[in-house]
Amino acid sequence: MAHIVVIGAGQAGASLVAKLRSEGYDGEVTLIGAEPVPPYQRPPLSKAYLLGDMELERLFLRPESYYADQNITLRLNTRVDVINAEAKTISIGDETLSYDHLALTTGSMPRRLPAALGGDLDGVFVVRDLADVDAMAPQVAPGKRALIVGGGYIGLEAAAVATKRGMEVTLVEMADRILQRVAAPETSDYFRALHCEHGVTIKEGVGLSRLLGEDMVTGAALSDGTEIAVDMVIVGVGIAPCVDLADAAGVDIDNGIKTDAHGRTSVDGIWAAGDCASFPYRGERIRLESVPNAIDQAEIVARNMMAAGVEYVAKPWFWSDQYNIKLQIAGLNTGYDRIVTRKNDQATSHWYFKGDTLLAVDAMNDPRGYMIGKHLIEMGKSPSAEQVVGPETGLKALLRG
Repeated sequence: MAHIVVIGAGQAGASLVAKLRSEGYDGEVTLIGAEPVPPYQRPPLSKAYLLGDMELERLFLRPESYYADQNITLRLNTRVDVINAEAKTISIGDETLSYDHLALTTGSMPRRLPAALGGDLDGVFVVRDLADVDAMAPQVAPGKRALIVGGGYIGLEAAAVATKRGMEVTLVEMADRILQRVAAPETSDYFRALHCEHGVTIKEGVGLSRLLGEDMVTGAALSDGTEIAVDMVIVGVGIAPCVDLADAAGVDIDNGIKTDAHGRTSVDGIWAAGDCASFPYRGERIRLESVPNAIDQAEIVARNMMAAGVEYVAKPWFWSDQYNIKLQIAGLNTGYDRIVTRKNDQATSHWYFKGDTLLAVDAMNDPRGYMIGKHLIEMGKSPSAEQVVGPETGLKALLRG
């Protein structure tokens, strides 16, 4: 009987094994995860779960009983040591497990501060998994002082949650502005104003020189020459794809585990999906760090393991929740040369164009703008910038243009 092994029990891994069963695959399936709990949602970790508004069991993507009911062997708290691609085996300690197809859904890991900067002090945290959030939860308390390092979406979400908990929050971003690597100045301006309204101190163009303290962090020296007292630090300076297993097995690496449009890697029998995988997209090679991509790409890989021969056509979309604002992003803004803004009551959206081509939309509390923009991008249609901005133009009319 054929055996499919999936390494990585996050959103992609869980989606892949579920799709195998729903598509009628009746062979052996093993899902291996390094954490001691079943696959769970990550986005609520640093928001509803950290705030105490969501219980642990509600994080789980499916009840643990689901895996037994579907005849999926779920191995938790387990790390794979070696992949032998030639023999089609993996090693877990002294145990060797054979596979016919192997899927790598190993995800990504947050970049941490080096020990030379104080990154190994107690009270310094990253936001990635359940253990991270459980460890920081006691420190996220009213009256305490938090330093957020990094002004991307992870850092801004952490700042919003800490502020909601009554903390005094300072955020430092080494670049000239928050969100510089991922969004237009207009979106940066919107979220800077939002956080300042809630009392966050934002320092742009300011880096971290070092953290202060003996065993526990007590302060931070910043690149502008100032020092601040802190009780905890949350580091949000990006993530890196987990590729070590694949690399050691001889799989090609290119901004992640390199796959073709079907999800195959350079090594026969090995596939990849999710945060760890890069794939072709509109003549380029990209890697998407998002829940929708993890699900969609993993489900395509599951089908292709069963010889469906379907190409993965990404439909990039993302979201971020900060205070009472829901940001929804459709498309990829790479290469934009113009931004137009549409405002309506409390809704604001920024539309990215390259020439006359619509690339992406950032929609703040504007679900209609987001949905229309997403449909336009997926259909390859571009309204004129004048149509987008004009208040007399209804959003649905953009689809008919």
